[in-house]
Amino acid sequence: MNKILALITVGFCMTGLIAQNVLDAKDSDPDKMGWMKGFPPEKDKIISAADGSFFTFPALRYSVNHMREFNPTREVRAAKEKYFTFKTKIDDGIDSVTFIPTGETEPMTIAQSLDKNYVDGIIVVHKGKIVYEKYPAGLKQDGIHAAMSVSKSFTGTLGSILIAEGVIDENKLVSDYVPELAKSGFGDATVRQVMDMTTAIKYSEDYNDPNAEVWSFTAAGNPFRPADYQGPKDYYEYLQTVQKLPGHEHGQAFAYRTVNTDVMGWIISRVTGKSITELISELIWVPMGAKYDGYYQVDPAGIAFAGGGFNLNLRDMAVFGEMLRNNGKVGRKQVIPAAAVEDITRGGDLGVFERGDHPELKGWSYRNMWWITNNENKAYCARGVHGQVIYIDPTAEMVIVRFSSNPMAANKYNDPYSLPAYQAIADYLMAK
Repeated sequence: MNKILALITVGFCMTGLIAQNVLDAKDSDPDKMGWMKGFPPEKDKIISAADGSFFTFPALRYSVNHMREFNPTREVRAAKEKYFTFKTKIDDGIDSVTFIPTGETEPMTIAQSLDKNYVDGIIVVHKGKIVYEKYPAGLKQDGIHAAMSVSKSFTGTLGSILIAEGVIDENKLVSDYVPELAKSGFGDATVRQVMDMTTAIKYSEDYNDPNAEVWSFTAAGNPFRPADYQGPKDYYEYLQTVQKLPGHEHGQAFAYRTVNTDVMGWIISRVTGKSITELISELIWVPMGAKYDGYYQVDPAGIAFAGGGFNLNLRDMAVFGEMLRNNGKVGRKQVIPAAAVEDITRGGDLGVFERGDHPELKGWSYRNMWWITNNENKAYCARGVHGQVIYIDPTAEMVIVRFSSNPMAANKYNDPYSLPAYQAIADYLMAK
């Protein structure tokens, strides 16, 4: 199995490819690189999913804006005629706001941080108005971009809605909803433990380990498998093979594992009789007034990759973030239950998170597949590799959404130039 291709197919978990050839943001601009241009393109400008070349840097800077060209997908329909439009009042002063990156001593401006983070597009919403909007490379205002693990928070939000409406009982076992998982490591876990990623399962996402379980999961979802492949044929078949970690119990420690999100996606679809793509459209995208159709990457059985397969428009993602900041409302319209938002923002168990696998995020917690900072502003966020984010700061009345194509995948490489920047923008806006 081509491991680069396998990583692509699973859809961008918390770790991933390290940059193979690190060009700076300007030199790696996909328009400048000329990927897939011409009739036909020059041979050295053709990138492919079949050989994994489309998700190596710098080609990934093109691919994140064109994922439908490389993978099978399923549409998330938008509102179209009655879509929401932000009022705009651009604040040019945000470019000059400074912050000190974590672990460094020299200040950096927000404008400088865009190239440092290989930003494709960023929007800052303050008190319901767009005050900052940039598209430095590749992405256009009407474009669609891979959200990667930000997708998890959309799945978590669906789960929060269904729990708030009494459709799903968070205290029931996974096997109560999906009997096929009864003999797996998820069988005796509760829905709540899946939602908060405190399941004790034998599953590694260490891409440096050739024996890590992630490779089997990626193979199950790979649409370009070799003819002699004998493993699980789709994500759901694979989930049934996951075993419990010997000597461990669920609920004791946070462990970020993408397969939890796909289990939640299965539960949601089993209970409702609808796919994730249908539910995002019906419960969120159409009623909140999304303008652009999104789409999910799907496996060979047509199952949407709940843990990392959503591709969407940046302005629509800003509407989603602003809706959460306003306790589920868009304008005067209650789109999702306020109780669902309240359940997300209450955060998870601090001790359970501290015993987990993210010691760099001190004081944080995790609930309903959202990251809770527990900082003074009570900010919380959705995060995806290569720099994708929805950052919601209730105190500053601010939402930041960002799409990036950073050659360094894991957030631990992006956070030093991102988290202090978000706080600096919040401080600037609150001081106005």
